[in-house]
Amino acid sequence: MTGTVSARLPDFPWDRLVEHRERAAGHPDGLVDLSIGTPVDPTPAVVQDALRAAADSPGYPLTIGIPAVRQAAADWLARRHGVTGLGLDGVLPTIGSKELVATLPSQLGVGSGDLVVWPELAYPTYEVGAALAGARGVATDSLVSLGPQAPALLWLNSPSNPTGRVLPPEHLRKVVDWCRERGTILVSDECYIECAWEATPTSVLHPDVCGGSHDGILAVHSLSKRSNLAGYRCAFVAGDPALVAELLEVRRNLGLILPGPQQAAMAAALDDDAHVVEQHARYAARRAKLREALESAGFRIDHSEASLYLWASRALDGGDEDCWSTVSWLAERGILVAPGDFYGRAGGRHVRVAFTATDERVDAAVARLT
Repeated sequence: MTGTVSARLPDFPWDRLVEHRERAAGHPDGLVDLSIGTPVDPTPAVVQDALRAAADSPGYPLTIGIPAVRQAAADWLARRHGVTGLGLDGVLPTIGSKELVATLPSQLGVGSGDLVVWPELAYPTYEVGAALAGARGVATDSLVSLGPQAPALLWLNSPSNPTGRVLPPEHLRKVVDWCRERGTILVSDECYIECAWEATPTSVLHPDVCGGSHDGILAVHSLSKRSNLAGYRCAFVAGDPALVAELLEVRRNLGLILPGPQQAAMAAALDDDAHVVEQHARYAARRAKLREALESAGFRIDHSEASLYLWASRALDGGDEDCWSTVSWLAERGILVAPGDFYGRAGGRHVRVAFTATDERVDAAVARLT
């Protein structure tokens, strides 16, 4: 049976970038890596202090999480995103968001014969989660195309990774109604909700979207981007208490527990808005520089109203360039980006450009482009 699990998973896409990374790294001024949205700025002092204060943690933490971290999550959603009616039984901390996304269908009992749907251009881990559960998967933005099928689980992602697109509240509301009519679990990946530039993202848990009821709905949130906490693996899922209880029961049996010190750090991060405002300003400045430089070099920026990426296409006389040709063109200039087809066939004429590099590396990229 060896290899049966890996055989049903999609290829790990980043392995295909190795050649381009090596070429870009040969630039005289070094590599500018804009391929992955990993934070590079310091973890906020308020979070580091909370982690140190909780370092003496000899006992097993509870899977459900300490009340303080669940309350901080509920308060943050109410304070920053207008979510009402969320109690502590509707919040569950997780070990980062990728772990949750990859295992959520399985944890909710989705299996063989069930259908999982995710956006046409999407984070590859949605497909991984469906494959691990043995479910059928469809990438589409058109619910009409599904015909009479009733998915077991449907993913939304707003703001989008990779495109930065923000779905308006009226669209979210239609999807909520569609899923409720069919008994489909709706899960909204909202990990970039505070990384907004030209639009205001709305949570699927907002009363204007869900009608004041969280039944059948979950939202996934991460602190990796907003608080420079990627190394802490702090995230949470919130929404329907019945679905949260189902996840809790499975996760208790699997021992999927966010460590106690990280829970304390997570609560501190969610309670503090000042560091988020500061980090937002840093990213806004980097984004503006890179956008102007890319456009001056002949690129078109589509969507990108939120998230930590610019969804860029290099226009040539014959039309938009194939994404791998664009990756190669930028690698020759020592800049590494992600090809759009990592996120679906519809991304074949775009590249995803992260603006999470340091100011110095962003400035280097700007100089090479202009």
